[in-house]
Amino acid sequence: MTRLVIVLAIIVFGLVVLFINNDAGQSFGMDNEKFGRLIVLLPFAAMLSAGILVSRRSLGQSLRQLSLWVLIILALVSVYLYRGELQGFSDRLLAGLIPGRAVVVTTSEGDQEVILHKMLGGHFEASVDIDGVTVPMLVDTGASTVALSYEDAMRIGINPDTLQFTRTIMTANGRATAAGVRLPRVAIGPISRGNVEGMVTEPGKLSQSLLGMSFLSQLGSLQIQTDELRLRD
Repeated sequence: MTRLVIVLAIIVFGLVVLFINNDAGQSFGMDNEKFGRLIVLLPFAAMLSAGILVSRRSLGQSLRQLSLWVLIILALVSVYLYRGELQGFSDRLLAGLIPGRAVVVTTSEGDQEVILHKMLGGHFEASVDIDGVTVPMLVDTGASTVALSYEDAMRIGINPDTLQFTRTIMTANGRATAAGVRLPRVAIGPISRGNVEGMVTEPGKLSQSLLGMSFLSQLGSLQIQTDELRLRD
């Protein structure tokens, strides 16, 4: 059992080193590819040596133990080789579980794309960075501008004394007034825009802020595919 623990420790150590040095391309003076092959071969060599030295076990027990560790090694190596795909899967899983979490992927053309998943209510929600403050917003192509609730506007630091509620708008709660503002920075993941036109509604009239066309119209593309909304810079 001690030998098996050592084998597992070798594999885990090797995988951790490869993850840490992935960008550097080298581990202990070796190319990561060669180092990975060495880590794969070491446990096999250790198991073969243990099989030769230990004669008390029956052939059947030795084969079963060898098969088990071969499977473990293959599983761990597969995790490393497909780490990119697994990262994408984990991002998509978290996006489905956490409202507004965006998945950032790189397309075949090298462009970055932000994917939002439809909520249970049928809407797309995004966690939007506005001047360094995260604001949960509904993506609304029917809204001409980014519309902030009064409460969210106060959270991001807009001075209420500068607001002039001179615009008349229609909300889910009926007719309301709004004040025009300019937002220095609006971002979803890597997609960022500056000096975005927006408005702040009067208190209690907007239950959730809206990400409208003053931001969305500046994107390269906006596509709805089944239950996904894809935004490209």
